[in-house]
Amino acid sequence: MSKLEKSKRFYGTPIPNLLASSLHGRLIVVEGADGSGRSTQTALLRDWLEESGYATVEVGLKRSTLAGRELSMAMRGHTLSPLTFSLFYATDFADQLEHDIIPALRSDFIVLADRYIYTLMARDLVRGANLEWIRELYSIAIVPDMVFYLKVSPQMLAERALRKRTVLDYWESGMDIRRGGDWYESFIRYQRQIQKSFHDIHQAYHFHVIDGSRSPLQIAADIRRRVKILIEGKPKLRKAKKK
Repeated sequence: MSKLEKSKRFYGTPIPNLLASSLHGRLIVVEGADGSGRSTQTALLRDWLEESGYATVEVGLKRSTLAGRELSMAMRGHTLSPLTFSLFYATDFADQLEHDIIPALRSDFIVLADRYIYTLMARDLVRGANLEWIRELYSIAIVPDMVFYLKVSPQMLAERALRKRTVLDYWESGMDIRRGGDWYESFIRYQRQIQKSFHDIHQAYHFHVIDGSRSPLQIAADIRRRVKILIEGKPKLRKAKKK
């Protein structure tokens, strides 16, 4: 049996009564900071897969029924402690895992995650959390079939962000753990720390590191080439019904 044909695995103990052998779909993750082109690439991949006849489901941060709206509201107040910040996101992830990701994988869908546990882990590490504690927190997570990390320099991320709005995002600038300097300096420092965290966990979690400074079409072609190899190895994946 080839590596691509093996049953889904978990990073630790799975949700009770969940059989890995029942998850026949694919889980593909696109990671990267705001401004890396992550959401654009997720949308392009979704469109390409659906045009090819595959049914997809998209998930991401702050999208759970249980905690998504409340988390977004809490972040507007800029008062969350690092621990509350971490546990709020972990709750959001766990709810989507149980109610969105697992049912879709059971139904042979391709699940596209616009960020997954790796961003949450990187953020927690920068905020001083213990790595073993973080791993235990996300031990219920399903191991994706493929993970793409769009790497873009902090300076380019800042330039892209400032083209869209006049100020940088509070949380993406690490203002809650700022150690001095203005917002721009804090943003650059924080994003460098996030990239270091991704680098530190890269080997353990097997990312495909993608140069996010290239054009969207070049990046999309690179991702499609790798995904095509993945899905062609499993023809049982559920195809969307033609309208």
